[in-house]
Amino acid sequence: MSQTSLQAISPIDGRYASKTQSLVPFFSEAALIQYRVRVEIEYFLALVALPLPQLKGFDSSHTDALRAIYLKFNTQDALAIKNIEKTTNHDVKAVEYFIKERFDALGLSEFKEFIHFGLTSQDINNTAIPLSIKEAIENVYRPELQILIDRLQHFADQWKEVPMLARTHGQAASPTRLGKEIKVFVTRLEEQIQGFDHLSHAAKFGGATGNYNAHKVAYPDVDWQGFGKNFVEGVLDLHHSFPTTQIEHYDHMAGLFHLMERINTIVLDLNRDFWTYISMDYFKQKIKAGEVGSSAMPHKVNPIDFENSEGNLGIANALLSHLAAKLPVSRLQRDLTDSTVLRNVGVPFGHTLIAVQSTVKGLDKLLLNPEKIHEDLENNWAVVAEAIQTVLRREAYPNPYEALKGLTRTNEGMSEATIHEFIDSLEVSAAIKEELKAINPQNYTGI
Repeated sequence: MSQTSLQAISPIDGRYASKTQSLVPFFSEAALIQYRVRVEIEYFLALVALPLPQLKGFDSSHTDALRAIYLKFNTQDALAIKNIEKTTNHDVKAVEYFIKERFDALGLSEFKEFIHFGLTSQDINNTAIPLSIKEAIENVYRPELQILIDRLQHFADQWKEVPMLARTHGQAASPTRLGKEIKVFVTRLEEQIQGFDHLSHAAKFGGATGNYNAHKVAYPDVDWQGFGKNFVEGVLDLHHSFPTTQIEHYDHMAGLFHLMERINTIVLDLNRDFWTYISMDYFKQKIKAGEVGSSAMPHKVNPIDFENSEGNLGIANALLSHLAAKLPVSRLQRDLTDSTVLRNVGVPFGHTLIAVQSTVKGLDKLLLNPEKIHEDLENNWAVVAEAIQTVLRREAYPNPYEALKGLTRTNEGMSEATIHEFIDSLEVSAAIKEELKAINPQNYTGI
């Protein structure tokens, strides 16, 4: 751990920095600056392509050099912009001045006033931030989720034939299979993840109050709305929101955060189930040499990965909930509260990433304890009562539920012998008795 990470206020950039490193290119301060530079450069090139009369003299051979400004953007460039910001006290204006300096260096000074032409800072922020979120989801978030889903599917297949006592309301219930219970989480996650395919990463692009006022007064004959839509959707591959105020209304972004919150809740539910299975001794945990489970109790191997994940998911969901509730609300045509809130958009991604990785780590430590699972089934023969009374219903036997209720609702333990003794007392054919005696907690697991 570096001195910088030791001094970090947030564990995302401190203790867990190695787990969130993949998010740095999307949500760090340097990343936000780079995305802003990217939007400004692409916007200028889009103006050239219109073409505007004053930009007809632009030599297209400079296009690659302009794109290199953001494609080869580095820490020194980010620091240069932050240094300009000390004077401007405005982050987006500092980006504009930085690019103008680059235009001067490339001999393109005559075109530099078309950088940020007719725009307000939110045209840059409301495209740069959705773009960073979209690319973070595609390159980091969904691949990490897929690792978790693949791991769960592996265990669902591996343990699909393992019978297990189910618990409803914490009480013994009709047996199930371990693999099927894991498959439940696979399906829940996969169904929610499909929501990303129908989600719009929306961006605002329309000047100071969303009406292209400055654009229209300068070039009244240009279809600026069409231009904006083509730029946002054709160049940046985002959804163009129109009409808007000065800012994007963030409704689609709120939908994204609600989707992430639901996915996190499923993973949290998963963590609690596996934590409980470990406490029931259905799983042991792989022991790594040198690791300590408890500072006081040497025998302990704690399910810390599932607990770590649960804690981080709680923080992530609190932030996602706030972002979803706050961002779509702004006074009149715009107030500044969205700006300071959006600077934290990477934080719930960070906590989510830590959580998902911890869950995968916890799953990889699991060692199935089939003896304990079998023991629990054998100690709960009462669960076949449902099967017996259902067969008796089929045979029109009088009051089968009540008969089984009287048998099973006692403080005395139920065993195979107890159940078979009850079956022998029934006034049914020998074939039915044989059918009923063939049912046991290990094979009464449904489909």
